[in-house]
Formats: sequence, C-alpha cells, structure tokens
Amino acid sequence: MVKTTLHIEGMMCGMCEAHICDAIRKAVPSAKKVSASRSKGEASFLTEDAVDAERLKAAIDSTGYTCLGVDSAPYEKRGLFGRK
Repeated sequence: MVKTTLHIEGMMCGMCEAHICDAIRKAVPSAKKVSASRSKGEASFLTEDAVDAERLKAAIDSTGYTCLGVDSAPYEKRGLFGRK
C-alpha cells in the first residue's frame, strides 16, 4: 500500500474538506481511507500503487484550492496483528 499526502492551502471549513475528498475520489477512484484536515492543511489517502502526482495536483487546483505538494510513502498497516 502507498499513503499519499497532499499539502493544501485554502481549506476553511468542513465543506472545504468534503470538496477536497470528493476531488481526490474522482481523480483516483481506487483511493481508500480518504481524509482531509483544514487545521493541518493536508489530505491523505491509501492506494495499492503510486499515483500520478501532477494529475492529482491539477485535480485539486481545479477546485479552487492550491495544492502545495504531494508526498507518497510506503504504508504498512499498524495494529495488534500488524507488528513485526
């Protein structure tokens, strides 16, 4: 799994967070656990494979918010049975 985090400027309320989540789901239909936080100024989601950062940035920018950057990193599920 890959966790992708977007740094977004312009989110002010819960509806802004919802708009960002909708834009992510539309741009990346395979996205799971999509979330956005206006207080942190970021959104994140999980996918099986890496996503095209430029396409994702364009999708966010087209909504009127500003995507300042996209970071992707391998993700391992944590929890009681996920320990090594």
